Amino acid sequence: MKKVFYLLLMISGIINAQKLRITYSAKCKTDLNLEKINPQIMVLDFVDNKSIFREMIDRDGDSLKINNGSPMNSTGFENQYYVKKNLAKERTEKIITNSENNFLLPIDEKLNWKILSDKKKIAGYNAQKATVNYGGREWTAWFTSEIPINDGPYVFCGLPGLIISIEDNKTEYVFNLIETKKNCGELYDARKQLIDIDWNQFEQLAINYYDNPNREMEQKIKSNKVFITDAKGNRIDLNIKQMNEERQDYIRKNNNPIELNHKINYQ
Repeated sequence: MKKVFYLLLMISGIINAQKLRITYSAKCKTDLNLEKINPQIMVLDFVDNKSIFREMIDRDGDSLKINNGSPMNSTGFENQYYVKKNLAKERTEKIITNSENNFLLPIDEKLNWKILSDKKKIAGYNAQKATVNYGGREWTAWFTSEIPINDGPYVFCGLPGLIISIEDNKTEYVFNLIETKKNCGELYDARKQLIDIDWNQFEQLAINYYDNPNREMEQKIKSNKVFITDAKGNRIDLNIKQMNEERQDYIRKNNNPIELNHKINYQ
């Protein structure tokens, strides 16, 4: 019995020491009026029981920043999918980036999984079905014990195997495994200077941004720190009011967040 126990510990240690890069295709229907949704590529990097899930463009930006490059910064507060997990400490944190600021939003909602007996093959793996409620949505997941890490896309984790497919009951959010690669995952944890917030503060920050999405640019223009010229070098005056209205219209149209229970009623 002791030999079996030590063997399990050794296997667990090997798994935890693995570097995995897991790529998902994600369909996120943030605008309910759209009939067709173009899939996004998102990546879960798993190293020693810690992971970061993000869009591929964010992963590339973090890699650039780590290597002294110039990363692309997100703007706004809605529909960001950047999540850090520490599985050993059962800690899940959502990172919201707006311009130069990174905000840390703890995810405290518990994932009370119900594992079902249904099984099928997905992407070449033997998978089993599980369900959970999160963010005001009902989710159906398929996990495989053939990749024995209890992680998955976005905030989802805690099953006895990797989540290779998960979708809400309206199929507005769908994540499907594309591929896994061993020994090549790198966390590229570039977002460390974080401002702690809760959901109430998140809502207030989002509303403040919505009220004037181009506030920072407007201030820089007024102080002559930023100006735009045409091909001949002539200065162009930006119509900030029009820019704000266009951005506000976009935010209202794309107001179907993954955490539906934290949807903001923009006026």
